[in-house]
Formats: sequence, structure tokens, C-alpha cells
Amino acid sequence: MLDNEKFIRKLYTYAEGKGLDTEKFVSMFSGDGYMLDMASGTKFHGKAIGDSIASLARAFPDVHRELLSIYVAENVVVVETAIRGTHKGELALASGTLHPTGKTIDVPVCDVYHLEGGKIISFDCYNLPSVMLQQLGEKHMRLS
Repeated sequence: MLDNEKFIRKLYTYAEGKGLDTEKFVSMFSGDGYMLDMASGTKFHGKAIGDSIASLARAFPDVHRELLSIYVAENVVVVETAIRGTHKGELALASGTLHPTGKTIDVPVCDVYHLEGGKIISFDCYNLPSVMLQQLGEKHMRLS
């Protein structure tokens, strides 16, 4: 069980702005493994998982996930985290593209992982995009 915690901690290092490595991030998933963005209902498989992580890092080049609490129960790992960063790149939204605001975000997230055979079979990401948009000043958003 401790190995599962170490495994997930390592996963997060590949998603950091300074150490971004989407290939290594994706390699930690099983062939059928997926990431589900609960807020949008979008399920990512394979390379699309890495593309999603890279997209956030392009918008927030200094993106960092503060791991607040980690709970392990057999092959399930739950992580309470805060995504922090400075909005320096374009952020793709369903409503358009948000140009850099220079503002910082501190968004609460809960990630739930299921592991099997040393790989992630599912990653459910419960995030709050409304909090991020509020912090970026959604009333004054410059969309294109």
C-alpha cells in the first residue's frame, strides 16, 4: 500500500510546470486506463491524458500541485490537493480562449486513483473550474 502512495507521488512530479513530462505521466496508466475530468465529464485515454496535463501547464507554466492529504486503501489512492500557478499562457475553455491575466490560482481538487498491476486503471479528478475562473476574474475575461 505504501508503494501505491509512492507511485502516485511520483505521478504528480511529472505534471509539475518545471518537471513536466507527459510521456512519463501517461506511461503510468494501463493500456485501458483513463483520466476523467468530473467537472466537464470528459474522459481521456492514452496520449489525450498527457495533452490535458500539458494544456494546463501551457496556461500556467509554473503549475504546482500541493499534496495536502493522501489516503490509501488497498488499490485506491485519494489525494486532496491544491493546484497553484500563474496564468501566463492561453487557457482553452468551452466558451473560448482566455488570454493570460497574470493572476494566480489556488484551486482545491480531490483526485481518486484505482491501481491494478502497478498501473493506474482510473483517475477521477474532482476539480472546481468555477473557483479558478473566479480567481482569474471571470467578469473581465478576454475571450477570443
